[in-house]
Amino acid sequence: MSEIQGKRLVQIFEAWAPKSLAYQWDSVGLQIGSLDRTVQKVMVTLDVIESVVDEAVEKNVDLIIAHHPILFSPLKQINVEDPKGRTIEKLIKNNITVYAAHTNLDITSGGVSDIIMDKLSIHPTKVLVKSATMKLFKLIVYVPESHASNLIEKLGNAGAGHLGNYSHCSFTSKGVGAFKPLKGSNPHLGEIDSLKKVNEVKVETIIREDQISHLLTVITDVHPYEEVAYDLIPLWNKGNDIGAGRIGQLKEPISLKEFCQFVKDRLDLPAVRVIGDLHETVKKIAVLGGSGEDFIETAISHDVDVYLTGDLTFHDAQDGWQAGLKMIDVGHYVENHLTHAVKHYLEEKLNGEGETIEIIVSSVNTDPFQFL
Repeated sequence: MSEIQGKRLVQIFEAWAPKSLAYQWDSVGLQIGSLDRTVQKVMVTLDVIESVVDEAVEKNVDLIIAHHPILFSPLKQINVEDPKGRTIEKLIKNNITVYAAHTNLDITSGGVSDIIMDKLSIHPTKVLVKSATMKLFKLIVYVPESHASNLIEKLGNAGAGHLGNYSHCSFTSKGVGAFKPLKGSNPHLGEIDSLKKVNEVKVETIIREDQISHLLTVITDVHPYEEVAYDLIPLWNKGNDIGAGRIGQLKEPISLKEFCQFVKDRLDLPAVRVIGDLHETVKKIAVLGGSGEDFIETAISHDVDVYLTGDLTFHDAQDGWQAGLKMIDVGHYVENHLTHAVKHYLEEKLNGEGETIEIIVSSVNTDPFQFL
């Protein structure tokens, strides 16, 4: 069975959902264990509860990637007589590392809300709750001709050069690089104290600010030189807005009642709670996976027909209803759809790097609610 360093695996994952996107109040990243260990099997789950950990122990899992942090608030004690204490004890005793990606996975492109929008065939989309606009940079790397194609491919696979609906965008030009290795260096080409000239390629591509750290690691892994020459230039080009939730439109308007049934079918839900006239037509939809009641006013300000989210409490729902907003409460557990997306992403990226480890999705249902 293949294996990979935990840090390396997390680095690949954070190229998609960097911790920098998470809200300041959130608890993301390493929760329990160590990322310095090798990983042979990963389990993806929505929650880390005792039954999930029992499953991880049974299946010899090394790393759990969870959406909801097990350590969300500071602990005053770890009492192994209560469920959370027993869960933490089992994780430590069995050397299982826990890593959490919460609001960063909500906010990032292709994250929770985008997954739900895709399942509901709602396009195009824009951000519902804008938190920032991503800064863009031009990355310029000088590389020997012999390694240029591989570097360009690896950078594109890691997310560089993404423009609109195009990926792997880059520009290259040829030139001659010159350098003199000094005493103490270990040059790939050339000799100590002798000027060396090499046919090189200048590779230019556009990247987001949150990609910088990961892409520099990709470069150093692929580039043959001991010292890599590169430039990072801030751009005035406008990057994409980032934030929680998405807004989009159905292809055709339908009744609220029809849309509710469509949501149940596509998201595999036994029931939804709905607010509004079931006979009114809807087309413009706002979606925020998880608990989105804090953003009812934001949804109203965008003049959407329906706001789909989870965990609506009575008085917040009543306020939205009185303001004329139609709402669908799909429950918090709807976020479970992201687990398969995380599995697919990691498998695709690892295969692109020529690495394979076993990645599974937890089979434990962590939803506390039943519908009778």
